[in-house]
Amino acid sequence: MSSSYDLGLQGEALAADHLRMLGMQILETRWRDHSFETDIIAFDPRSDEVVFTEVKTRTSGHWGVPEEAITPTKIRRLVASADHYMKMHHDMHAVRFDVFAIVLPNEGLPHIDYYKDAFYAPLR
Repeated sequence: MSSSYDLGLQGEALAADHLRMLGMQILETRWRDHSFETDIIAFDPRSDEVVFTEVKTRTSGHWGVPEEAITPTKIRRLVASADHYMKMHHDMHAVRFDVFAIVLPNEGLPHIDYYKDAFYAPLR
């Protein structure tokens, strides 16, 4: 891997592929607006929800598992981003927050953990 940026892109591509295999439509990847950001925004037609997805990717568990990077501060930022996005799009769909924890070792197959509805946070 050439950089943490490239590693993140690879993890996000795997996560987006996984969401598509589950029947979701990818609305945005690497969405940014001012200080707001979300890795993947998808629409799940089965539940009629807009899904805000955080992807954490590592090459090993040496420094901890990727899930540990989903801190309360990260959750607050993701919720604020979702709130901002939904207000911008005047969207009346329900919202869900999913998390992918991906380990991409230098050799071997990736390990992907997917946490659907990883946490609940009402939007304002």
